[in-house]
Amino acid sequence: MEIWNHRVTEEEAGTRLDRLLQQHRPDLTRSHLKRLISEGFVTLDGEKIKAGFAVKSGSDIELQIPPPPEITPEPEDIPLSVIYEDHDLLVVDKAAGLSVHPGAGRASGTMVNALLGRGTTLSPVGAPLRPGIVHRLDKDTSGLLVVAKTEVAHHSLTEQLAERSMSRRYWTMIWGLMEPKEGEIEGALARSRADRRKMRVVSRGGKPALTRYRTLWADQSLSILWVGLQTGRTHQIRAHFKSQGHSVFGDSDYGGRSKRVSIHAVGKRDRFRQALGILSRQALHAAYLSFTHPVSLERLDFTSPLPSDIMKAAKVLEVPGEVLDTSVMEEV
Repeated sequence: MEIWNHRVTEEEAGTRLDRLLQQHRPDLTRSHLKRLISEGFVTLDGEKIKAGFAVKSGSDIELQIPPPPEITPEPEDIPLSVIYEDHDLLVVDKAAGLSVHPGAGRASGTMVNALLGRGTTLSPVGAPLRPGIVHRLDKDTSGLLVVAKTEVAHHSLTEQLAERSMSRRYWTMIWGLMEPKEGEIEGALARSRADRRKMRVVSRGGKPALTRYRTLWADQSLSILWVGLQTGRTHQIRAHFKSQGHSVFGDSDYGGRSKRVSIHAVGKRDRFRQALGILSRQALHAAYLSFTHPVSLERLDFTSPLPSDIMKAAKVLEVPGEVLDTSVMEEV
């Protein structure tokens, strides 16, 4: 069990206990800290205390952080679209709503559980929670992922990812007219202080991130883009476009839903509301994946068509059909 101690300074006096802990322990989510406080793992001068208590200068805080419970993924019968498989690896076209692997507070219902359920042997790298997982997609982002079945394949694919010789391209629809029509977004990403589930662009610290994009079609309200990742940070595309004032359409975590509808003319508002009613998640799809096979050294290229929810929403918004075809992929 980790034990963390802190003496309250004069500047910190009067601050709520939970807020002070959030400032000093940004690695812990707000909900996690509140649970630790309520369960008695936080004391002030040796006494259990409530989250909203205003701390006093000179008081001693002790925070005990129990180790997370061990999770071993179990096989589950979950539908999974595998578009390629051989002895060394497989490529999955992941549906939106499916988490890639188990994690804190989520022990089942993931792609890893589904792979185990179909009897797939996975690389031991990353076990027990992430066996075979080379890269990830957000739960509500659909599209292509490569999964390693052997340790040799896993190391090769991970190396390609690090060296940027693995190519990943995304189709996305964002709010507004993106200018310039082709370019880069560079900005380090760090966890949001207000909500640890989200990322934000920061001027100091954080992890370097670079996103490249090309506009396929746009009007004053929407832009359709191809997006290429030069780095693979959590929520990178979503946070980067949010930082430019162009949230991904439908993205509830980054301002891409109802807040953007009201600024448009009445006729467009109806179409936007209808499209958002169809699309309950962000309009972001990993449509292209290319890498070198770890054993045969053959270059493999895969494309994935847009899922039905994105297609239906785009048609309501009168997006031209030719930009909904992901089989024609250009370099970004």
